[in-house]
Amino acid sequence: MKAIILDGYVDEPACFGVPPYVSPYPRYAAGALIDSGFLENDIRYFTIDQVRSFGKSFSDLFKTVDVLIIISGMTVPGKYLRGTPITAEEIQALFKIAGGIKILGGPIRLGYSKEGGIAATGLSFLPEDVFVAQKDVESFIFDYFSKKVLSHRYRTTDEIARWSKSGTFIVRQHPDFPNIICELETYRGCGRRKHCSFCTESFYGRPDFREEEDIIEETKLLYQLDVRHFRIGRQPDLFAYKGIDVGGPILKPNPEAIEKLYSGIRSVAPNLKTLHMDNGNPITIAEFPEESLQILKTIIQYHTSGDVIAMGIESADPDVIEANDLKATPEQVLKAVRLVNSEGAVLGSNGMPEILPGINFVYGLLKESKKTYALNYEFLKKIYDEGLMVRRINLRQVMVFPNTLLSDEKVADFKNEKLFRAHKENVRQTIDLPMLRRVVPIGTVLKDVFMEAEEKSPKTLSFGRQFGTYPLLIAVPTQMELNRFYDILVTGHGFRSVTGVSYPVNINAAPVSLLKELPGLNKSMAEEIVLKRPYQNEEEMLKKSVHGKLISKYVCYE
Repeated sequence: MKAIILDGYVDEPACFGVPPYVSPYPRYAAGALIDSGFLENDIRYFTIDQVRSFGKSFSDLFKTVDVLIIISGMTVPGKYLRGTPITAEEIQALFKIAGGIKILGGPIRLGYSKEGGIAATGLSFLPEDVFVAQKDVESFIFDYFSKKVLSHRYRTTDEIARWSKSGTFIVRQHPDFPNIICELETYRGCGRRKHCSFCTESFYGRPDFREEEDIIEETKLLYQLDVRHFRIGRQPDLFAYKGIDVGGPILKPNPEAIEKLYSGIRSVAPNLKTLHMDNGNPITIAEFPEESLQILKTIIQYHTSGDVIAMGIESADPDVIEANDLKATPEQVLKAVRLVNSEGAVLGSNGMPEILPGINFVYGLLKESKKTYALNYEFLKKIYDEGLMVRRINLRQVMVFPNTLLSDEKVADFKNEKLFRAHKENVRQTIDLPMLRRVVPIGTVLKDVFMEAEEKSPKTLSFGRQFGTYPLLIAVPTQMELNRFYDILVTGHGFRSVTGVSYPVNINAAPVSLLKELPGLNKSMAEEIVLKRPYQNEEEMLKKSVHGKLISKYVCYE
């Protein structure tokens, strides 16, 4: 039998799969097919962007394939530099074309919505002959093809120990390979006894930890396939990995397990280029500072710089916190931010701090009021005024999913789109912008920036990012070759991005439009430098140009 796994991309609080990220879902699905008797040569992997690019040429392939599996689901949709998640219309159209067995899986099983602020709906748009995996798509695949039964269940960690390894081969079929980041799962499920009102992680139940050896072996196999970028991203709280139940509301961190995991990954992937993490529950860090500090030091020892710990505060309003069973108080989050800054704010080898917090807010929750916006802003201002650093502030509108606490309550106690937009703009201008200047000052050199996209109107811009968790968007005001790495000198700041130029700048070839971007120069200064070219070396440049001293550390001569 021939099978196609179509990656429509996923975006969840604990898992990301939009390029350059590759989520575990398609790899697990491939592993389940292998375990069911399929051969590697009979399993094809495509992304939805490939299908869009080739258009009708895919029609015949989809008509004749024996099995079509579509992976999809956005529970926290965002904005993406490249790679656009599959739409309901595309899912419907592709399944109508397909002639074989049709399976839909991933977080889309929880409901479908295009954006935050709009409640997720059912899947009534699907053709009747589509099987929707109501729990894990990989276990559905295995049971269907190996046992000939229709079952909806969660897979076991023993199964994932097999499927995560046997499915690694498909990463080589990704159109961006080898420039991809593979998400590594440590566990699913939340250790809290009372879950946030909008939580979908609670559907997975209590934490089900993978063994360190299984994760390390999966990394080893991916590394042998030439994957060099990894993110330990599929868990709600890395600091709780293999945590100890001490009878409280949260698990006690297990520093020994994190040490074993990180050192093991480094031992099998010694020349990896990215090793980042995602989520850390601020209440875990605040309530267990000694253990969390030990974990933080371990992460810094083995990771790559520019790392981010995404922390969900959701709201700084006590009324909202209580009504929605949120994780942490503003005081606990602030304590966690301070602890991470104490070790992670130092400059790393790639030009970014070693590791910083990322702050997540959610709007549209129960008991939200105008006061909520003021309290949220005051909290962020306090972080900034203390001289602390955060890498990213995420303000999103809640997406309500069926069977969550929020779906059973009256959500629209207070909803003011105009106020939300004004609040967001205020945060961007008065917090994000000065914070970004603090994190990456002008003159910073960001290493290994991957150029991914370009824009030619109204002026030419090239866009790139470093590989990693929540990478900083960088705009370069000239056309650059895409799909390659550059070192970039930061020359300016936006609300959520920076501008820069390739470093070092060839002073004998760069146009005025590029030279004037260098720190300390304006257009007339750049024109003066161009008129006196060529320069053989720094000494000659300093003699010829009165402005040479301003830029000598940023330029080369050939």
